[in-house]
Amino acid sequence: MESGPAIFAGLVFALFGGGLLVWIAVRTRQRQPVAHGVSPVASAALASVAAVLALVVGAWCFTRV
Repeated sequence: MESGPAIFAGLVFALFGGGLLVWIAVRTRQRQPVAHGVSPVASAALASVAAVLALVVGAWCFTRV
């Protein structure tokens, strides 16, 4: 009964992290900024860290099932 929220949270974090990584890859491949008004390297690096962190949290939630 308590595994439902863990599955939902893990799915949300995994989808967000995966989607963010795909978006970062597309933007950098097209040589467009990831965030406007910020250094392209810094914004891509910070967004990548956030995406990987979301994937790690999603994986951690799935281990709690």
